[in-house]
Amino acid sequence: MVRALRIEYPGAVYHIMSRGNERKAIVRSEEDRERFTEVLKEGASRFNILIHAYCLMTNHYHLLVETPDGNLSQAMRYINGVYTQRFNAMNMTVGHVFQGRYKAILIEKDEYLLCLCRYIERNPVRAGLVVHPGEYRWSSYRTISGLDEKAGGFITADWILSQFARKRSDAKTRYIAYIEEPDADHDKPFDYIRGGCFLGTDSFVSRFDEDVWDKEDIEEINRAQRYVNRPPLAALINTEQSLNKKKRDQRIHEAVYEFGYSQREISEHTGLHYVTVSRILKDICGKR
Repeated sequence: MVRALRIEYPGAVYHIMSRGNERKAIVRSEEDRERFTEVLKEGASRFNILIHAYCLMTNHYHLLVETPDGNLSQAMRYINGVYTQRFNAMNMTVGHVFQGRYKAILIEKDEYLLCLCRYIERNPVRAGLVVHPGEYRWSSYRTISGLDEKAGGFITADWILSQFARKRSDAKTRYIAYIEEPDADHDKPFDYIRGGCFLGTDSFVSRFDEDVWDKEDIEEINRAQRYVNRPPLAALINTEQSLNKKKRDQRIHEAVYEFGYSQREISEHTGLHYVTVSRILKDICGKR
């Protein structure tokens, strides 16, 4: 079974998303929503995790989590596991509530935490559930903005507010203005995810070279994640340069068997037909 690459260390920051099994609802009532936030609060306290932002939707949830003790797996096992037990007990159901493992994206805090916070807080607006994020009870917006600070006692708002102003009242005003800005085409942080598990600058991602390369031969790890630091195809096969056929074919072989590119990716990059790429690989493998 293909599984996600997990990198854990003290101080790591993640965007977490977990979806309902078969995309079904993970909450059926206000009581379920209360129960979910209770479990978040318990998990944050028990495992010493910082929840910078969250949003609970009908069939999935988002978290921005920081782990001072590098224990994400333990915390998430508790949160999803305990909530599943309580959901099933109250709704007289059995089985999985969540679809597989949660998705965790390791993020560069200074570069992306704020825009991810904005993305999460505006989720109910994009879904058409409310007109203004302050109208939605089941997110961190009302806590951070000061509309209802008691609503999310498990939210750590200090870092986010500190990015706007030193004076807390000024910071909340600017935070509200930031979240209220309408969505723009460029406001898509997930377009910049690397390998399905990193969101950060090149220097940030390069810090984890050893973690990734040490696992590149583990077949259970998602292929895109195993090869997150591979060179781009343009560097391996520069279509703007005139490569002779033999050299081009060798580069194609290298791209597939050393760096994990698919034949379809090679075809789209080079303009060669998929069948041609397949034949090139068979010819080279047959000569070795």
